[in-house]
Amino acid sequence: MTGTEPGEATARERSQGLARSLFRVSLPRWRGGRYSLSKLFFNFYLLAMGSFVAIAFTADFVISTAQRGITDDYARRFMRGTITLIEDELFRQPRSTWQKKIKQLDEKFSYRLNIVERITLDAILKPQQVLKLDAGDIAIDHDGDIMYHRLGNSSQVLVVGPLASNRNPELKDRLPLEVRLRLLTWSLTGLIFGIALWFWVRPVWRDLEAIRQTARDLGDGDFEARSPPARSQLFATLSETMNGMAERVQKLLATHRELSCGISHELRTPIARMRFALEMLSATDQPAERERLWEMMEDDLDELDHLIDTSLTYARFEREAPEPHFSSVRFANWLLDEVDSVRLLGRQLEVTVDTSNLPDDLNVDLDRKAMPYALRNILRNAFKYAGHKILVSAEVIDERILIHIDDDGIGIPPEEREHVFSAFTRLDRSRDRSTGGYGLGLAIARRVLELHGGTAIADAAPLGGARFTLAWKVQQ
Repeated sequence: MTGTEPGEATARERSQGLARSLFRVSLPRWRGGRYSLSKLFFNFYLLAMGSFVAIAFTADFVISTAQRGITDDYARRFMRGTITLIEDELFRQPRSTWQKKIKQLDEKFSYRLNIVERITLDAILKPQQVLKLDAGDIAIDHDGDIMYHRLGNSSQVLVVGPLASNRNPELKDRLPLEVRLRLLTWSLTGLIFGIALWFWVRPVWRDLEAIRQTARDLGDGDFEARSPPARSQLFATLSETMNGMAERVQKLLATHRELSCGISHELRTPIARMRFALEMLSATDQPAERERLWEMMEDDLDELDHLIDTSLTYARFEREAPEPHFSSVRFANWLLDEVDSVRLLGRQLEVTVDTSNLPDDLNVDLDRKAMPYALRNILRNAFKYAGHKILVSAEVIDERILIHIDDDGIGIPPEEREHVFSAFTRLDRSRDRSTGGYGLGLAIARRVLELHGGTAIADAAPLGGARFTLAWKVQQ
């Protein structure tokens, strides 16, 4: 019972294939290969570990510098007893034998012992350490990890160190304990971090690869491609956004194809009539006939103008739902005014408005620009098919306002009641010029009701014809 041409499905498939071909030609093809999981993992690993090591070394340097005075005091207290015992042992010996004695003592310690002249240390020690040395305290050379202590009032100085094991010539073949501990710590840290990073990078890589593949399919013209649900929250929003974009593009292309096919089909009839009228106009000299042909062509021009205006309105609603601007109206008065504004189009029809079921002084929120457009389209449709009577009634159910438009026409078969709200859909019996439209009025009405968070439905009317019901919330 629909107005679909026999070859319309085939033409639509050819149009869809042509659109995909044009996109394949016009859009640059993505030639990139697959993302390498190992490359992604190592890039993340090197970046993260490098940053972590740099932060650790920087923090270690800052902390060690800040605590140097504390560690120096601790080292002096720790070594003061040993240095004092060595000093007492030397004082028991003649000063001429101190070098021999210190060599004997040196063999008993794991770090070196030596005696040097005081004057040789001015170029080695910092001024602060020189003052400590002359005051009888222990001076520390941080660069060499060596301690200096002046032996009494003599010009000779006891040299203890280097104290670090890595500077001890006897332990050159052994890795220092500190270095071994650091290597072990960093190795375990790197291993644990690598395992954790792997379990984090793998789902990220899968999501990234899935999004890349979806983008490539879309670039190749497959607008049915969708990104699977993301495994990680990192790309969940991106995946949803891409799918929303793909659905929007697919919908826009479908609307474009629908409008192109529908408008091109609708344009044929008025253009053919105008061509026929022009041929008849050139073949007749009778004023009455020429006047009739001119009126016919003016009607066809009005029909073309109305078709373009309606098509642009439908395209605007399909492309992007306009932002509704709701305002509160006294609903009974508003409904009466809207019906009266199109009552003349009903010719000799009896058009009745019943607001008796509405509460007194009912205010309803609606878009004062869009909702009248929807209501008038439904009324025009009723004017086309009604036999003698049209009844417009309203009621409130569950905080929703319902407008019923009933006619006593031929009605709509149950299997067609949902289909009539699709664009460019008309029943076969509406093909004649007196009642035939473009199949866009009901589609636009439903879009307007969806804009209000409501719906438009078709059913059987108590009068015997069709009932159209517009429903939305009283308060938005």
